Amino acid sequence: MAEFSPGLEGVVAAETAVSEVDGANGRLIYRGGYLIEDLVPVTSYEEVAFLLWRGELPNEKDLDGLRKQMAAARRLNDSARKTLAAMDPKDDPMDLLRTVVSAQGATPSLTKPTLDEAIALTAVFPTIIGGSYRRRLGKNPIEPRDDLGHAANLLWMLEGKEPEAHRVHWVDTYLVLLADHGLNASTFAARVVASTGSDLASCVVGAIAALKGPAHGGATLAARNMLDKVGSADNAERWLTDAHARHERFSGFGHRVYRTYDPRAKILREMAKEAAPELHRTAARTEEVALKILHDAHPERPNATNVDFWASVVLTGAGIPKELFTTIFATSRVAGWTAHVLESISDLRIIRPASRWTGPEPGKKPLQLANR
Repeated sequence: MAEFSPGLEGVVAAETAVSEVDGANGRLIYRGGYLIEDLVPVTSYEEVAFLLWRGELPNEKDLDGLRKQMAAARRLNDSARKTLAAMDPKDDPMDLLRTVVSAQGATPSLTKPTLDEAIALTAVFPTIIGGSYRRRLGKNPIEPRDDLGHAANLLWMLEGKEPEAHRVHWVDTYLVLLADHGLNASTFAARVVASTGSDLASCVVGAIAALKGPAHGGATLAARNMLDKVGSADNAERWLTDAHARHERFSGFGHRVYRTYDPRAKILREMAKEAAPELHRTAARTEEVALKILHDAHPERPNATNVDFWASVVLTGAGIPKELFTTIFATSRVAGWTAHVLESISDLRIIRPASRWTGPEPGKKPLQLANR
């Protein structure tokens, strides 16, 4: 019998050209062999989504065509509008997103995932998030604008005002950095659903469900909440020391794959200096103290800073409400999810791992039935 690996750690469950997480060397490689730090200064989210879907960066004509196609797909259909209107705006934003995506992708019959569907689902995420957030505030949803890029349109539908260029840049950078990340839990969930021959919306709904968990997409919110508790740079050492004594987990540190500093966190750490200077000071001191405590307690473990820690600072500086952090993560990652689904269906084989039986051998336990 094959060896049991908790969490499938070390088990190769897919072959992919969409992205590679080189944990030993602290590298994130996107499709085509592009390092994330090379892409960030020169690409937009739309360009990176095109790269993940198509395997190459778009030329000017390709990019213009993609932008027009995404702009045309931003509006909710009747089923999704009715679903959003019927839900309690105080529900978890990820529940709202998951349910409305399901309605938006509902079809009379099963359909094979297509690139056009991937583009349309990616385009509509900001509309769902913006609409649900506006309803939470007791305001009417705002229609998307065709003349704005993906990141700018997201901010527009949240706030109803022209977003400043620097805030658009911060959000767009975040979206580029989080667009894909190997065979993480939500991507694996999407590929599992895809392996059954299901439709693209169902694959994405499964991925959203996995991302909602605090051990995955919810970690950015957890990092922000921790920084709120720390309060200030001067208070970092006392709070973290006390928290460690209470055996509390430091959110934003350690990673399942990276054995060095997360390359995405490096980029966001620098950006946070401009995006949120005061919070950056608190976060920088928190990071310094937390890394020392973690190293002193477990010098054998690689507990470097991960993307969630500095993402929480940059998103705050960009004006994103912290209760939306996980949905913004989904807004980025949907390009990667759909790219993986499209890749996986080219050689469809249902994902069906084995399990190890831990129950008793049959016949060892007497059958006990109630009197009849």
